[in-house]
Amino acid sequence: MKMEDYDETTAFLGQWGKFQQMIFFLLCASIIPNGFVFTIVFLTSNPIHHCLVPAANLTEDWLNASIPIEVVSGNQILSRCSRYRLDVVRNLSAQGLIPDRDVNLTEVEQEGCVDGWSYDRDVYQSTIVTEFNLVCSEQWKRPLTTTIFFLGVLLGSFLSGQLSDRFGRKPVLFATMAVQTVFTSVIIFSPTWTVFCILLFINGLGQVSNYLAGFVLGTEILTGKVRVMFSSMGVCLGFAIGYMLVPLFAYFLRDWKSLSLGVAIPSLGYIPLWWFIPESPRWLLSQRRMGEAEAIVRKAAKMNKVQPPAIIFKDYKADKEKNQLNVFHLLRTRNIRSTTLILCLVWFSLTAGYYGLSLNTSDMHADPYLSSFISAAVEVPAYVCSWLLLKSLPRRLSTICILVSGALLLYFIQVVSQNLPILAVALELLGKFFITAGSSLMFAYTAELYPTVLRNTATGTCCAVARVGSCIAPFVLSLRIYFEYLPYIALGTLSAGSAIAVLFLPETLGRPLPQTIQELDEIKR
Repeated sequence: MKMEDYDETTAFLGQWGKFQQMIFFLLCASIIPNGFVFTIVFLTSNPIHHCLVPAANLTEDWLNASIPIEVVSGNQILSRCSRYRLDVVRNLSAQGLIPDRDVNLTEVEQEGCVDGWSYDRDVYQSTIVTEFNLVCSEQWKRPLTTTIFFLGVLLGSFLSGQLSDRFGRKPVLFATMAVQTVFTSVIIFSPTWTVFCILLFINGLGQVSNYLAGFVLGTEILTGKVRVMFSSMGVCLGFAIGYMLVPLFAYFLRDWKSLSLGVAIPSLGYIPLWWFIPESPRWLLSQRRMGEAEAIVRKAAKMNKVQPPAIIFKDYKADKEKNQLNVFHLLRTRNIRSTTLILCLVWFSLTAGYYGLSLNTSDMHADPYLSSFISAAVEVPAYVCSWLLLKSLPRRLSTICILVSGALLLYFIQVVSQNLPILAVALELLGKFFITAGSSLMFAYTAELYPTVLRNTATGTCCAVARVGSCIAPFVLSLRIYFEYLPYIALGTLSAGSAIAVLFLPETLGRPLPQTIQELDEIKR
């Protein structure tokens, strides 16, 4: 047989036997910890704060009046980074003068928070902001912390694809899961912000890497409609479940160290999966390890209670393009290069939109836990929608419609009256619905475009480029200081431009997974 006949050769297994059910649910379960990526929202939350004022030698009136009042977005709040000079305030207090009656506070000299800050503990007991005082002159470190984490995710996405194509899907899946679990735990021992960022970066290396390995492993083991359901809805729902668990953990574990440890411990339960999840037979065949591939298929046949042929891969002809392929082969020919560049643009746009809207939802509602849960819950119908689209509609048409719909909704937000905030929130959530559905669809579309020997490298490369979008998402949101709706316009424009680029991608509906670079080149033509 040839590699392109793999689905036909293993058709005797069926599509939904006990073996496929085990692979489907175990791999979906292995994705759940990846949803914990949004723990970073609670770790880096910025509680209400103001300068700490020692109460010694101050009357109650002066203690309450020692922090200047500022007007922010039409609201009066206590200044976060300044106070009236404490020696002057103490002197006025000792004289028995009353603030605002005997003393004009606007004439009192101000100073910085030389004694530190007082943080509101009603919502968070502690975050890294309160731990390392990432406020005022140090506030630039807060968004940089998130960016450093996503830089780790970026590098991990890029490296894991090539490692998985070279050493196998299964080893990389469990190795990256271990990295994620270990460094989510040890991060609580960080003595300084610098050490915290280093450990967070390493944590990011494993966060999405095992998602990619598990995704590719499932798409190569499962076949037919089950493969489509797994790649478009199964793994994504696993991620959404993890995402929805984050605000639950954060609500009960309001100290950042307890939260980090709390989301790490459940991952230990995945250790026994090593003895249940097999290597990808497709990958083993691409490495000419026919005996191991046949042993896995025979075990699957036994679980499904079907009789396999005497020799399953009898006339197998190994492809010449082995594990020597790397990321540069994604740019080797004009057709493959154009496919790769278009996919990178689409992945970048969708990821920037996804993380931009996800991080922005913390401002949707006064309760950050409820906001986070709503943001996560909207993803469930989005993934179901993506699965339904992949079942029957062309990939290219589905992707274009999703991108255009997301862009229009983001554009419409700016025309909503400020008297209708609920409508603006609804449009934002609906925009996230379409962008989330598009992100899910692109995993399946990308996997169907590339051959086995390059599939994980291609997916990892696209993910790596996409992570650039997640890195810039916090800075896109900061554009609102120039114009309130500029972030939505920027994300909508990216989505609309990507929709035009998708017109030049090939259609994969009804086609078998390509096995060689030559097949991909022919499909593109």
